[in-house]
Amino acid sequence: MEDFFNVLKVKDFITILKALPVGGKQEVKLAQARGRYLAEDIVSFEYLPATNRSSMDGYAVRSKDTFGASEANPVYLEISGQVAIDEIPQDRLESGLCVRIVTGSTLPPGADSVVMVEHAHEMGGQTVEIRKPVAPWENVMLKGEDITSNDVALRAGMKVSAPRAGILAALGRENVDIGVAPRVGIISTGDELVPISQTPAPGYIRDVNSHTLAHIAAEEGCEVNIYGIVPDLKDEVQASLVKALDENDVVLVSGGSSVGNRDFTLTALSGIEGMEVIVHGLALSPGKPTIFARKGDKYVWGLPGQVTSAQIVMLILVIPFLRHLQGKSDSFDLNKDFFLRARLSRNIASKYGREDYVRVRLKKDGTRIIAVPVPGKSGLLKTLLEADGIIRIAENCEGLSQDDEVMVRLV
Repeated sequence: MEDFFNVLKVKDFITILKALPVGGKQEVKLAQARGRYLAEDIVSFEYLPATNRSSMDGYAVRSKDTFGASEANPVYLEISGQVAIDEIPQDRLESGLCVRIVTGSTLPPGADSVVMVEHAHEMGGQTVEIRKPVAPWENVMLKGEDITSNDVALRAGMKVSAPRAGILAALGRENVDIGVAPRVGIISTGDELVPISQTPAPGYIRDVNSHTLAHIAAEEGCEVNIYGIVPDLKDEVQASLVKALDENDVVLVSGGSSVGNRDFTLTALSGIEGMEVIVHGLALSPGKPTIFARKGDKYVWGLPGQVTSAQIVMLILVIPFLRHLQGKSDSFDLNKDFFLRARLSRNIASKYGREDYVRVRLKKDGTRIIAVPVPGKSGLLKTLLEADGIIRIAENCEGLSQDDEVMVRLV
């Protein structure tokens, strides 16, 4: 029990997690890389675009030929031809001439801009009236403007989002290396738990955490294995841990992480050969009894049994850890998450030396956004449904005051 109350600061724990090695990598088809993290720098060996291309339908011109053009005093140019979408023109465009061009076509040598078709009028024959001037390179996508040859277009550790998939496709990357997503095993402990298919008798509750934790891990691209409900018996908890560790890279144990008479996660872990318990207890609320242990390249998280507490620990620690194993850059950098500025609706007390996370809902008050703390204990599901986000109270702070500006992390 003494070790439990020697809690570790969250920032020091994150330093430990960041030093752990990332997992392996695998080659997949681009279509399979959605939402995963690159395990290689993507270097371009070509220019994007490959040539100076028109971004509009209209007329490729020498921009100085259009200076002074207006509705009242148009400029007249001779149309010397047109450029097809798949053509690389060779003839130089001389002064006083223009060519018809469509979006995506390559500009001829000598042309440095495009007059939009809306700002021109063909007079008949081969003459066009230009009614608006263009600046050099106006309506033109320059060669290499997106990416130049030998550029690092994307860095290892970046998430393959839709725009980044577009870059990969444009570079012809049919296959890419991504970080291997860990296999995650989930164990729920507790004599009071019953499967969700059963109607619980008085004193019993359905197993919620197996399903919420599995959902969160699956959203991070992990393969999830659920091991069901394990009673509060040390030998059974240990046997389930051994099996889950053999079949997974990360094991999440819900419940049994505290120091009560029915809490056996720590004891069970300590009885497994080669297991190193790195943390038991964090200066964190909710989530103080969190356990983190390691056996070689396998990891175990002991999470609080209370639903809300478990999800807070998942949000601020386990999800970044799962992303770190997949090679995500800056996975523990909270500044990378989406925050919203708001004003606090009331005072919130906090204990000095402990990092607190408070669930809030958001409402508008004129032009201001107000963060309203969601009341309720850590075992109540409705606090999760009502919350729009969470706010962090730093360890060196004894609370927040009404109307303080807070950063709300949206969930």
